[in-house]
Amino acid sequence: MQDYEGYVLARVLHVFGVILWIGGVAFVTTVLIPSLRRIDDLDSRIELFEKLEGRFGVQAKVTTLVAGISGFYMVIFNDAWELYLQLQFWWLHLMTLVWLIFTLVLFVLEPLFLHQWFRDMAAENSDMAFRRLHGMHIVLLGLSLLAVLGAVAGSHGILFF
Repeated sequence: MQDYEGYVLARVLHVFGVILWIGGVAFVTTVLIPSLRRIDDLDSRIELFEKLEGRFGVQAKVTTLVAGISGFYMVIFNDAWELYLQLQFWWLHLMTLVWLIFTLVLFVLEPLFLHQWFRDMAAENSDMAFRRLHGMHIVLLGLSLLAVLGAVAGSHGILFF
């Protein structure tokens, strides 16, 4: 019974992590970036974005780690590796891809060059920089929500294929 309780805890942590992570992405995409794009003072726009994004960045890193570690544990617990070979579990593939993209951006690309690249682009043309940032967030949010919807349906037997 203790193993099963560990699995349940992993699932609880996984859902918790995904809610905070994707909910935060939804807020940034639908509220924060559009609001920042309406600020006329370009220096204030960038300064406020960096301040708020920096605080959310910590939450995003923690919650993507929680989601990833707990998801990995659940795959191991269920010995579910073969699901990656079956097309009807497309949502598992998408969920993993979304997690990999965010993890790569948050832990590798942003610290290495994305942060400075965005700052340089925003200094040159703030409207274009925020438009591109917003577009990227819309795509990632769309993929994330599709993965969440597919995972909830798929984990309850609705596979769509």
